[in-house]
Amino acid sequence: MSDLPRKAVTRTAKLAALPLGFAGRATWGLGKRIVGESAELVGRELQQRTADQLFKVLGELKGGAMKFGQALSVFESALPEEVAGPYRAALTKLQEAAPPMPTRTVHAVLAKRLGEDWLELFQEFEDKPSAAASIGQVHRAVWHDGREVAVKVQYPGAGEALLSDLNQLSRFARLLGPLVPGMDIKPLINELRDRVSEELDYDLEAQAQQAHAEEFLDDPDVVVPGVVHQCEQVLVTEWMGGTPLSEIISDGTKEQRDRAGQLLARFLFSGPARTGLLHADPHPGNFRLLPGGPEGEEDWRLGVLDFGTVDRLPGGLPAPIGHSLRMTLEGDADFVYTHLREEGFVRESIDLEPDAVLDYLLPIIEPARVEEFTFTRGWMRSQAARVADPRSPAYQLGKKLNLPPSYLLIHRVTLSTIGVLCQLGATVRLREELEQWLPGFVQVEDADGPVGTEAVDGGDEADDTVGVEEAEEIRLPGQQKAEAESAREPEEQPEGRSGDQPEDGPGHTFGDETGDAVGDGSGERSAAQT
Repeated sequence: MSDLPRKAVTRTAKLAALPLGFAGRATWGLGKRIVGESAELVGRELQQRTADQLFKVLGELKGGAMKFGQALSVFESALPEEVAGPYRAALTKLQEAAPPMPTRTVHAVLAKRLGEDWLELFQEFEDKPSAAASIGQVHRAVWHDGREVAVKVQYPGAGEALLSDLNQLSRFARLLGPLVPGMDIKPLINELRDRVSEELDYDLEAQAQQAHAEEFLDDPDVVVPGVVHQCEQVLVTEWMGGTPLSEIISDGTKEQRDRAGQLLARFLFSGPARTGLLHADPHPGNFRLLPGGPEGEEDWRLGVLDFGTVDRLPGGLPAPIGHSLRMTLEGDADFVYTHLREEGFVRESIDLEPDAVLDYLLPIIEPARVEEFTFTRGWMRSQAARVADPRSPAYQLGKKLNLPPSYLLIHRVTLSTIGVLCQLGATVRLREELEQWLPGFVQVEDADGPVGTEAVDGGDEADDTVGVEEAEEIRLPGQQKAEAESAREPEEQPEGRSGDQPEDGPGHTFGDETGDAVGDGSGERSAAQT
């Protein structure tokens, strides 16, 4: 592997080879059966060859192809075991590794963005990448002030490749069906494509990561590396060690799996409430398990990486989600149906039976009904089979539901997180996290209730059930985003962009020379961002 392949014809040909290769291997398998080999052995080898090609093509191309592969990898627990097994190892590789770009290319990008004397910014710099991901790779280094850092370098041509891959994958979506049976691929591809500009903007990523780093600075459970320096195509953050979540999934103890699952759920719901941002790339490669939790070195904390894709939710997760979830658990079919229609989940032209909608939702929200729930691949597969089987009532009803654009990313992140929890096989007190962090989930009478409840429900004088006529007080996600945009003042150029801080290179340096704004300089809060 030399450089990131950028020629559209080359990349298109590689992507086209996926469905064509599947068809060719199916023919090969038929030939094997004709000469007498067993169906089980042929099928296993066929699936393994398909998985190998899937990883090879998506990993080599990086860009949108690899981003698509990473997004798929968290859903493998929803596939039937006989299909998921051969793909699991290949897809998991995409969460942690990819063929690196050449050293000369890395040096060229750093020289262009940080200056020809870029090496003077570092005491040490490792040319071998510690991680390679969809649009960039990470190098371990020591910043000029002695801090261990992760240097994230964007692949040249990443934007062009990202858009090209996702456009091609969208055209091939139906042909890719055999690779991931039962999964609707095209909406996933379209949503990834809509996020391209944000994914490529390291300035936005730095802002989102620093907001989390500051909010979670003294948190006993969650660790986010601070940002050290940022400029176009280069992002320098504190280094973070720890055990990748992918390794916890494959080899972790039950205690580690449960702790990781609990903290992952906590971060999913507390992040928006505390920062107004939703981390929107929850695949296992973006999380680490670190020692030193609230109970000491034998306890664990969750390290969180890669803030390239976030959803901006100034009021936290939308209160209608909490209200609908609570009333679904209480069995109020009429309220739930009316609320879903008001939010746009049921179009005006569609009429459904409220009880049928309730029956559709109840199995999905089972983890919120009990005090603790064990997420398993089997449970995930049963839910996927229920809503994907054309013969089932759930499938017929699901086709009539609508997903409003303002909820699209929230929906994907939630499903992805559940997918990771099922990969972990974690026992999680999900209801506890919902009560603490999800606006609208707890009734207003709980005056001493969880964080965010009074802000959502309006205080002690409010009625315990918020009707659809009060929606303007809740603020829908689209309204929240519009208010945030209108309230946002034009951003000033950060200091240093004009070159008035040459000691840190061109770009935006976060914190002072001692790094007080981004950590204690010990390197313990750092991370290899992927």
